[in-house]
Amino acid sequence: MTLTAKAAPSTKQPPSLPAMHTVKLTVNGIETELQLAPWTSLLDALREYMHLTGTKKGCDHGQCGACTVLVNGKRINACLTLAIMQEGNEITTIEGLARKDADGKDGLHPIQQAFMDHDAFQCGYCTPGQICSAVGMMNEGHARTADDIRELMSGNICRCGAYTNIVDAIQSVMNPQPDAA
Repeated sequence: MTLTAKAAPSTKQPPSLPAMHTVKLTVNGIETELQLAPWTSLLDALREYMHLTGTKKGCDHGQCGACTVLVNGKRINACLTLAIMQEGNEITTIEGLARKDADGKDGLHPIQQAFMDHDAFQCGYCTPGQICSAVGMMNEGHARTADDIRELMSGNICRCGAYTNIVDAIQSVMNPQPDAA
């Protein structure tokens, strides 16, 4: 003989999700208003809501650096911060690094150009994060030597192994050589 107990019907209501929030983000100099869940990462806000897909989702745990962006000139992992926490800050992605030259024409940021000149990428997946991290590192002003660069860029992983060329590219911008005439 088997006895089975019937569960009493539940009178509890399932928990409701928090309301969406209006979040104002200034990204690449443009203020944008988004309706986001409070737990939306800055990475997801950039990629999924603003369609700025240059910032890559690698590990989603802050271990690879593919999602590195600049916030007020400092490098951060966009996967480790909530979008709502970045209201009032200036966010720069790889798409926002290019600038106008003296003639008003679009031009690459010096680090972007150096990555091209030094072949500092292979597959290119990590490149946006590497470039944003390099700009942030130079803004910090702590790197003086190739060893400093390697240490300060160690949070950005390149699975293709272009590290030597990445260091060369960064050094070429930090310590420009006079043109040989």
